[in-house]
Amino acid sequence: MPRYSLVAIILHWAIAALLAFQISVGWALEDLGARGFALYQWHKSVGITILVLTLLRIVVRYWKPRPAKLEGGWQGALASGVHFGLYAFMLGAPLSGWALVSTAKVKVPTLLFGVLPLPHLPLPAGAHELAEGGHGLIAWLGIALFLLHVAGALRHHFLIRDGLIWRMVPGRSTALLIILPALMLLGLVVGKAILPAPAPKAAAAVEAPEPQENIAQPANVVEAAPDIAAANVTEAAPEAPPAPPPAWTVQPGGKIGFSVGNDGQTISGSFAKWTAAIVMDPDHPETADIKVTIDMASASVGDAYQDGMLPGDEFFAVAAHPTATFTAKGAEKSSANAYRATGTLSLKGVAKPQTIRFTLSGDGATRKVSGTATIARAAFGVGNGESSGGLAPQVALTFAFTAKRKD
Repeated sequence: MPRYSLVAIILHWAIAALLAFQISVGWALEDLGARGFALYQWHKSVGITILVLTLLRIVVRYWKPRPAKLEGGWQGALASGVHFGLYAFMLGAPLSGWALVSTAKVKVPTLLFGVLPLPHLPLPAGAHELAEGGHGLIAWLGIALFLLHVAGALRHHFLIRDGLIWRMVPGRSTALLIILPALMLLGLVVGKAILPAPAPKAAAAVEAPEPQENIAQPANVVEAAPDIAAANVTEAAPEAPPAPPPAWTVQPGGKIGFSVGNDGQTISGSFAKWTAAIVMDPDHPETADIKVTIDMASASVGDAYQDGMLPGDEFFAVAAHPTATFTAKGAEKSSANAYRATGTLSLKGVAKPQTIRFTLSGDGATRKVSGTATIARAAFGVGNGESSGGLAPQVALTFAFTAKRKD
């Protein structure tokens, strides 16, 4: 029986194993967030490798034509359609992925296997949504075609018994007949094995800390901002010293967000982990004593590629500077229920003066706090690399949370 050339056989099984790896990895990437950044780089590298091997396979197909078809009718037409679809998949998936990366808001550099830079395609940013949707659709169609191709090969070998599969096995070797298809299983297993371990589940609720002097310990999210709302202070006896300002506990459910312009668009994100120690009498804002600590590794803009870049030296340098802090002693009232506090922001090993503005609403023992700040990122060395060229110099910070007075 006529057989495919050795080059075609090698390319066929190599592409099959790499496709199995891509399917195994791609299935899980969406749920990994920033933890999947390194795996995304592998996914891109393997995708471009499949593109190159497929182009080579097409050249070989015309250089050394394939053996004649063994089956006609609708079954033969279906087999031809599946083959054509597989070639379209093997070309379309990596090309749409390349377009997706090239049109992202932040241009994430791609180093193929950590060595060879992959240039971005000259496509408009408006094509990003089309590339993203197309890549996902092509992937699902490719999986269906992949399974149909395997099912067809099994049908010919075990049901029709026409020996068709031997055309893709060198020397009609029984050992290779087992080893070569096993490469696809190996690709699936390796893809699954290199996935990052699941992230620990966050507690559903954070238990309020025991009252401590001058400390308010928040249970979740967000910002470096001062805040406090004091309840009505009972008048002390004329000779008694003034009562100390109350401490406040930030309640779960708040948010610290940030946004920055990027070539006419806006990138928005937030910090998921922070703590705050807040003391302040709203009627006497000069009593404010504020310290907010942000876990910089918790920053996210909702895109795994970009989230994977944030901890790096170009942005937050989390390995050397895992936290950022804002501290302020005293605040001033700027208008009814509105305040301004000037303190020090320490970020990425640099300490600079920073002003935040916030408002308080409500009364009694619970106050709602919302505020803003504008941070000059270059002063802290944030966004100092090639992929940050389009970022605006100012980062807008917003925060909103509820604070409860300690008894």
